[in-house]
Amino acid sequence: MSYLQAIIIAIIEGLTEFLPISSTAHMKFADAFMEIPDPAFADLFEIVIQLAAILAVVVLYWKQFFDFKKIHFYFKLIIAVLPAVVVGFLLKKHIDKVLDNLIFISIIMIIGGVVLVYIDRFFIEEKQVIHTQEKVSYKIAFVIGCFQILAILLPGLSRSASTIIGGLSQKLNRNTAAAFSFFLAVPTMLAASVKSTFDVYTESPALLSTDNLSVLLLGCIVSFIVAIIAIKTFIAILNKYGFKYFGYYRIILGICLLTYFIIHQ
Repeated sequence: MSYLQAIIIAIIEGLTEFLPISSTAHMKFADAFMEIPDPAFADLFEIVIQLAAILAVVVLYWKQFFDFKKIHFYFKLIIAVLPAVVVGFLLKKHIDKVLDNLIFISIIMIIGGVVLVYIDRFFIEEKQVIHTQEKVSYKIAFVIGCFQILAILLPGLSRSASTIIGGLSQKLNRNTAAAFSFFLAVPTMLAASVKSTFDVYTESPALLSTDNLSVLLLGCIVSFIVAIIAIKTFIAILNKYGFKYFGYYRIILGICLLTYFIIHQ
């Protein structure tokens, strides 16, 4: 992977990780069009820079992340992340196989877009009664964590979309649902990054060469910076317009890519 390719993918990750449009789908599409020569390193690169992007949440919400007086906050995140960890471990082969099917991912992009176009009609903001993280119970945290499983089983659905919708289904308002989704991303991607790095270290240690590590570091820096900007922008758009424009974007992109991949398969 060249430095230019690393920068492009890192920008895509930073922009899309927190938007309900699937960062995984966008990076897989970018891989296909740029013809990344080393798919094994590309997979590792994309998981680790996702963690770098998600660390932007820790920086922006550092007061909550490091408020050790509220220990229940950490327990809620642990409970919420457990379903994804278990399913990811048990179904890793299925997940890896689906990640290579760009036609399937394109279809999921379209279906997810249709859901987002209409989601605001199902969850009217004025009727969402949970406005703070403190009111998120352990049960609610677990339910949101179960919604995250959908994004694991259906690449292209979007982790943030599934967990935000999970939050809305439990009566969280948009801001609180989005914030909890951001928080949940930290342990989720930390676990995925550690697992992927360990697998590479034990199975293909040559991928962790000095050149590859420098590419990885560059990608992490770019992804982190772009993600900070994207988080603030997403919250502003969400509050003003809701989810429908993200849905339209997903549908248009999904149809275009589905057509392309069917023609060129």
